Amino acid sequence: MFSKLKSGFGKVTPQQEDENPAPQATPAPQRTEPSKEEAKEKEDEPKKEAEPTLANPQQPAPDPACAPEAAPQPQAEPAKLDEPASNGQDSPAVQEDAHPVATVVSEFADTQLQDIVKRLRQRTDHFKEKLLDKDASSPEPSPPVSPIKKKRPKKDEKKDEKKDEKEDEKKVEEAKPEEEHYCDMLCCKFKTKPLKEKLKKCRLPDSLDGCTDRRYILWLFFVTLAFNWNCWFIPMRWAFPYQTPENNLYWFMMDFLCDLIYLLDMLVFQPRLQFVKGGDIIYDRAEMKKHYRASLRFRLDLISLLPFEVFYLKFGIKSVFRANRLMKYESFFEFNERLEAILSKAYIYRVFRTTGYLLFILHINACLYYWASEYEGIGSTKWVYDGKGNNYLHCLLYAEKALLMIAELPYPTTQFEIIFQMTNYFFGAFFLSTILGQMRDVIGAATAGQTYFRSSMDNTVAYMNTYKITKLVQNRVRTWYNYTWASQGMLDESELLEELPVSMQLAIAIDVNYSIVSNVELFKGCDNQMICDMLLRLKSIVYLPGDYVCKKGEIGREMYIIKQGEVQVLGGPDGTVVLVTLRAGAVFGEISLLAASGGNRRTANVVAHGFANLFILDKKELNDILVHYPDSQKVLARKGKKLMKDKGKKDDGGPKERTKGFTTLFSIKPETPKLFRAFMSAKGAGGLLSRLKAEQAKVLSSFILIEGMVSYLNG
Repeated sequence: MFSKLKSGFGKVTPQQEDENPAPQATPAPQRTEPSKEEAKEKEDEPKKEAEPTLANPQQPAPDPACAPEAAPQPQAEPAKLDEPASNGQDSPAVQEDAHPVATVVSEFADTQLQDIVKRLRQRTDHFKEKLLDKDASSPEPSPPVSPIKKKRPKKDEKKDEKKDEKEDEKKVEEAKPEEEHYCDMLCCKFKTKPLKEKLKKCRLPDSLDGCTDRRYILWLFFVTLAFNWNCWFIPMRWAFPYQTPENNLYWFMMDFLCDLIYLLDMLVFQPRLQFVKGGDIIYDRAEMKKHYRASLRFRLDLISLLPFEVFYLKFGIKSVFRANRLMKYESFFEFNERLEAILSKAYIYRVFRTTGYLLFILHINACLYYWASEYEGIGSTKWVYDGKGNNYLHCLLYAEKALLMIAELPYPTTQFEIIFQMTNYFFGAFFLSTILGQMRDVIGAATAGQTYFRSSMDNTVAYMNTYKITKLVQNRVRTWYNYTWASQGMLDESELLEELPVSMQLAIAIDVNYSIVSNVELFKGCDNQMICDMLLRLKSIVYLPGDYVCKKGEIGREMYIIKQGEVQVLGGPDGTVVLVTLRAGAVFGEISLLAASGGNRRTANVVAHGFANLFILDKKELNDILVHYPDSQKVLARKGKKLMKDKGKKDDGGPKERTKGFTTLFSIKPETPKLFRAFMSAKGAGGLLSRLKAEQAKVLSSFILIEGMVSYLNG
């Protein structure tokens, strides 16, 4: 059978050989995916396991997967190799080969057939072994084992389900069309926002910035009010008989309101405060809550809310049991710091705060004096309170005299009165010095800038008097000091900005000066970052009326940008004619800055017309910046060339003197080159050059003679 197959595959007609020539090299056989017939055979294998032996063990099983990639003849199919030889039915191709006339054997076909037979035999042997030994492994690779997923705890599953439900609800709400809400008035009807959107704006965020969030500062204001209520009224209710059974309800209502503010601050606001950890700002709600509960402030807040009022039931209603409410002092000091940070004139608030400290000390001293008077007996001695008039005002007057030591007091008679008075004097001197020192610091900080301005001006005037500077110059110096301080509030802006980081300096410079510099025509088209870097190099200078900004003939190394005021460009024969007036945003001196050869000389005088505040940019500073911005450097170089070209045209475009008569026919020629002139002079007296000069002189003399005659006749 195999000989017939060989002859069938080897028989090739001449036309087929021309169309598909057989390759000489034998490619390596490749294994393809199993076909449907192979899958059916695998399904029938368990049925064949029951049989003791195979019907034809020598017949190879079909293996279409092992067929070659490109068989030379498509008529021959590998599936026909499984047909038994005894059935007597050959394929048409085999019947034709029974009596071949001329057979051509192909080496490629022979090699492929041998490989197919070898593979089929191996496959048959493998299935034999599998029938005998059921545990034999399959040649096909086993599929990879799928990873076992760990079961999530039920809590996590519930959380995930809740999150999914919330996300679905949000999506549904977003998908719903917006409802239109209208407000009906008596005369009109207008559209309003829904209530949900209004409530969303009032809702607190998950985290609060304690330094800049105005909502948190406003809340601290209410906490401070509650803290001051307890600070002022707990001692007064303890010492003075102001809390009676008739008004207990009002006191309890105010106490409950203050406690409610304390509780809201502890549960709502403090756990939402951001904090810094390792340089990172923490926004996580759980981390913020954990940080607050681990802090000292949480313990103090917890102590301040302990309900010691339960002792009212045993000892009666006494405000001393609410003394733990004073442990909320950290919120009071935090409010002072945050408020000072956002106020433009914080020194005014510091003055009021210091005054409040003084009044609170006097208040505590008045409460203690009334308690001492009640302990000794009201009106028992001259030193104690006599019980006449308003008890609080009389005690406050005594406290003011004792602490400030501004008047004589009644001499104490008993030992208790002497000890109390001595202690009062001691603490009075201490608190008085502390308050006065703090007040001096507050006022000194408020006037520090004015003091520096006065000292600088006085030192300059003293210097000018020492060297006998003229009064005219001294007056101009004083004028400069006064105007600079009045316009800027400081003498030198750079001194203030030097303490800040470069990024903050740049932010301030952009807000103040970017709008002026960006509108300058010269810098349009340049990189924005280059302009920002240039803002840090600008220097601000104030010129007085009549000051020369630059003079004609000076070497220019700077460019000027007018920030405020006006300048005049002077020209003319005597340099007093106003050629042009430049205002805020104008630029002059840019040619000297962009000239490639260096600084050019100034071509005109520039004088300040009134007070003028100018920005100055040095050429060296600009070159240091342009090193990092080559594109901007090209733009400025192109504009500089254009400016130089326009300047040259203006210089050459002045009025010229016109020549009269026939001399206009002969224009002035350029000078002869030296080499050509030396060559022509070497020819001697009879040379070409001498003859040309003689003829030119004759023609010129004749024209001059004719012109003279014409002028004589016209005259």
